[in-house]
Amino acid sequence: MIKLIVGEGSCGISAGAAKVYDSLAKELEADKVAELGITGCIGMCFLEPIVDVYKDEQLAARLVHVKPEQAADIVKAVKDDDLDALADLMIKDEDKVYLEEQTRIALRHCGLIDPTSIDEYIAADGFQALTKILKTGMTPEEVIEEVKISGLRGRGGAGFPTWFKWNACHNQPNEHKHLICNADEGDPGAFMDRAVIESDPFSLIEGMLIAAYAMGTEDAFVYVRAEYPLAIKRLSHALEVAEERGYLGDNILGSDFSCHIKIKAGAGAFVCGEETALIASLEGQRGMPKLKPPFPAQKGYNQEPSNINNVETYANVAWIINNGGAAFAAMGTEDSKGTKVFALSGKIKRGGLVEITMGKTLREVIFDIGGGVRNDRQFKAVQLGGPSGGCIPASLIDTKIEYKALQATGAIMGSGGMVVMDDSTCMVGMAKFFLNFTSNESCGKCFPCRLGTKRMLELLSRITDGEGKEGDVELLEDLCHMVGSTALCGLGQTAPNPVLTTIQYFRDEYDAHIRDKKCPAKECQKLLTYTINKDKCVGCTLCARNCPVKAITGEVKKPHEIDHSICIKCGKCYSNCRFGAIDVE
Repeated sequence: MIKLIVGEGSCGISAGAAKVYDSLAKELEADKVAELGITGCIGMCFLEPIVDVYKDEQLAARLVHVKPEQAADIVKAVKDDDLDALADLMIKDEDKVYLEEQTRIALRHCGLIDPTSIDEYIAADGFQALTKILKTGMTPEEVIEEVKISGLRGRGGAGFPTWFKWNACHNQPNEHKHLICNADEGDPGAFMDRAVIESDPFSLIEGMLIAAYAMGTEDAFVYVRAEYPLAIKRLSHALEVAEERGYLGDNILGSDFSCHIKIKAGAGAFVCGEETALIASLEGQRGMPKLKPPFPAQKGYNQEPSNINNVETYANVAWIINNGGAAFAAMGTEDSKGTKVFALSGKIKRGGLVEITMGKTLREVIFDIGGGVRNDRQFKAVQLGGPSGGCIPASLIDTKIEYKALQATGAIMGSGGMVVMDDSTCMVGMAKFFLNFTSNESCGKCFPCRLGTKRMLELLSRITDGEGKEGDVELLEDLCHMVGSTALCGLGQTAPNPVLTTIQYFRDEYDAHIRDKKCPAKECQKLLTYTINKDKCVGCTLCARNCPVKAITGEVKKPHEIDHSICIKCGKCYSNCRFGAIDVE
């Protein structure tokens, strides 16, 4: 039997996958030569929409950048048993490397099964780990020990040992405990958790159930950002079906273990990624962090013991129970075990989801898997850890992806955002971008974060506007150290990282902005100067006609001129010139 499977994660749908599905469905109504189904995101976001052709459950062809109008050709090729006719749609060999270089555990089912089908999940070894625990009588202590052996660390940012948090909650004598999944993925450029929920919601459910069993909790929550409607829809469906089939709810699989999972849609506050702020929001309060101790394992939700891990952490758990903690620990490095998922984005040729064994280098991910920098421009830096992370320069591209090695650069592993920058990126502007984000997202509870990030942002804005003064960089550094050492929670404590790393590795760019009033990357608009190259200008008047302030004058068919006292540096002349006659400095 032949199946046509359309990738319908958010990335695929935004690229037109739903329209492709509808077109295929119409074609197959007239000629039912194949079954039609969906899957989630396989991670190759740069190739969406993707249609996989299966013959007898084996992948026969992967079609990429598919358009709705090509549905008839696809169905005809399937009917004629002539997939070679679709050669123009076939994935290229160089793009196949993207998946071949990965090791998939958290993403093991993503893009391979229908996320709405519990039967497909079960057929892919789903719920085997939960069944193993409940049917063989594994004790909670034995489950925690297996997780300890695996070396799994939290994948949400801080990298805290998972078993330690589980054990701390397990050891609390309270009758009522709570399990929480942090799916409030707020880092710019991060979409790992969203993709897992959209593509494999049952693995999240199974991982949470195993954790609940280990800690003795009977109620659990998934705190997910409301901006993830598809993730919420598919997870809601998965929870309903899992309960109907006896994998969730009371007396799971006929055992004494009961657990219920609810969804809480958050309002998208970045600070709610911090566990105490998340708990406050879950309780219906304003999402603001609290001092620790007490830790959530002692007093969390409703002042009762609670445990929080993120989606990726839970997505690893069933695999660890099925294959043994030692198998997970055998991958990676001594400091960093197993695999890690990254959202590869920015100035990269092949962007999407990447899961690699810990210990690979940044070069291997960016160039071997990601294909290098878009348009073959020069690689400049990579931002890891989002607003809490740092910018790693090209000179350190052979840094290993492991906790200690990344921390030594001034960056962090974070939740997994990996934003690639080329030589057209202004690093001062990049620091300003992240400070603008953290300043806006500060809850305002502590003044070092509330005011400190604002002062840093004002300094960075002054520098990018060409109004920087000698001593501004040193003042920035002082502010960074003050905020980092005195802020209440992780948002404020790590907010200075993008600034400190860009100063450390790209001080020359700061100096150019301040001393020369120039942006080396030619990105800071107020520092640019537009001039007309008279040798190239043909006097077509297109620049003058598009100038909003009439700063360009000249006769038809004669070189024009820009009055810099009037020019607002909008760039309209540059974007409209067809002869490359506008020079930018």
